[in-house]
Amino acid sequence: MERIVLAYSGGLDTSVAIPWLAEHYNAEVIAVTLDMGQGKELDDVRERALAVGVARAHVIDVREEFVREYLLPALQAGALYEGRYPMATSLGRPLIAKHLIEIAEIEGASAIAHGCTGKGNDQVRIDVSARALNPTIRVIAPARVWGMSRPDEIAYAEKRGILVPTTVDSPYSTDSNLWGRSIECGVLEDPWTEPPEEIYTLTRSPAECPDTPAYVEIRFTEGVPTEVNGVGMPLVELIHSLGTIAGSHGVGRIDMVENRLVGIKSREIYEAPAATVLHMAHRDLEMMVIPRDLERVTRDLARAYADLVYDGLWFTPTREAIDALVAYVQPRVTGTIRLKLFKGDCRVVGRQSPYSLYDHALATYDVEDQFDHSAAEGFIKIFGLPVETAARKAPGGLGSTAKAKKSDI
Repeated sequence: MERIVLAYSGGLDTSVAIPWLAEHYNAEVIAVTLDMGQGKELDDVRERALAVGVARAHVIDVREEFVREYLLPALQAGALYEGRYPMATSLGRPLIAKHLIEIAEIEGASAIAHGCTGKGNDQVRIDVSARALNPTIRVIAPARVWGMSRPDEIAYAEKRGILVPTTVDSPYSTDSNLWGRSIECGVLEDPWTEPPEEIYTLTRSPAECPDTPAYVEIRFTEGVPTEVNGVGMPLVELIHSLGTIAGSHGVGRIDMVENRLVGIKSREIYEAPAATVLHMAHRDLEMMVIPRDLERVTRDLARAYADLVYDGLWFTPTREAIDALVAYVQPRVTGTIRLKLFKGDCRVVGRQSPYSLYDHALATYDVEDQFDHSAAEGFIKIFGLPVETAARKAPGGLGSTAKAKKSDI
């Protein structure tokens, strides 16, 4: 009998996958669930897997590994997909693949399986990561081949007595971990429809937020957030604490139409209160302590980093190379950022660092001004010399291009 290790979330797709794999492959199914901070979603998850028919169910607490090895590098790199999405789901997939491969080797399984669909991004992330870690492993994705719609899956589950949280009346597909939560399907597939308030669980509606703002001070030590409002805490606890504070003030809701890797645009809703605050704070502090040319390089690499994470290319030399440059920068990213949270809005209102390149004596216009104004004229002359030369040598004389365009009207 074949043995298959299944990434089990406890949701509709992976619950249905258990009997489907057993029936179609005559296989013994081993369930693997990773605790990445999903919270209540993991209540009784092992018992649920066993009730559906798996031979064994592994539940592994990987929160510390997730934070240190995946979330922190992405935060330090400033990785936000298309400038907005902090990629909670994307960052979790290579970690899932890694543990699937490890359990498969322990269990002597010939294949791993997951519940990703045939037009989503997650299938790419898990498949490619698995191949990078073990090129000989077989990957099975039931949802790519069984041809069932979500109502079909619900009916399949009901016929076999499988209890799942998704119903025809509540058809949302969700994924969550410490870094945030994603919600899709149902009425959200219409990009004109405002998301119903019922879909949100991590953030409060701005209309119901406190009428007074909250101020949060985040301390970074060499690029690592270490304190919130003067209280030091481990990273997992810090992220949870910030998520609670920011979420209670409505911060972290993202509604976007993004470009999926498979070539389609998709309307996605995300809740990422802690990630939103930490990305804003880290970016602002980093900009304060590094010179402009390096800041431009890190910004370009942030986009490249986000793309490769989103595209499932975590286990690649490119990601490791960017990590190396980012690690070089982080010792400077030490200091404190103060943010103001108010009815869904988050903004930086104060910053300080021992490595700050902001020099008050050079920046001020007051009597303490030490900037050498007399040097400006010569600087401008040299800086503008190429422009002056090009204009002087232009065919037709100075401003001839603009004159020509005007004469054509």
